[in-house]
Amino acid sequence: MSLVAHHLEASGVSTVVIGSARDIVEEAGVPRFLFVDFPLGNPIGKPDDVAMQKSVLELAFELTEAAFASRTTVQAPQRWGSDEWRANFMRVDESNIEALKAAGDARRQQQQEFREATT
Repeated sequence: MSLVAHHLEASGVSTVVIGSARDIVEEAGVPRFLFVDFPLGNPIGKPDDVAMQKSVLELAFELTEAAFASRTTVQAPQRWGSDEWRANFMRVDESNIEALKAAGDARRQQQQEFREATT
């Protein structure tokens, strides 16, 4: 995403990257970055929470207009709600290892079927 942002900016198109992986995106040096402290995969907010999603997008548009220096990062004030997701993020233990293994097996099977269908 950062390479696309740099390319678009070089062509005169303003960009804002919205994301949760602050260290990675800042290291890539995108021109404008809206950091949202949400679980990965949810850059503009909770599914079906239209008000939250609109407020994040509004902030991104404001950042497009207001950023006056390259590599500008703004932290969104929106909160996911409960921080319960942090305790379970990337957790692997006896309580979930079988479910994770099954999900991985299913994903690998899906990828194999896709490869076979497209060759």
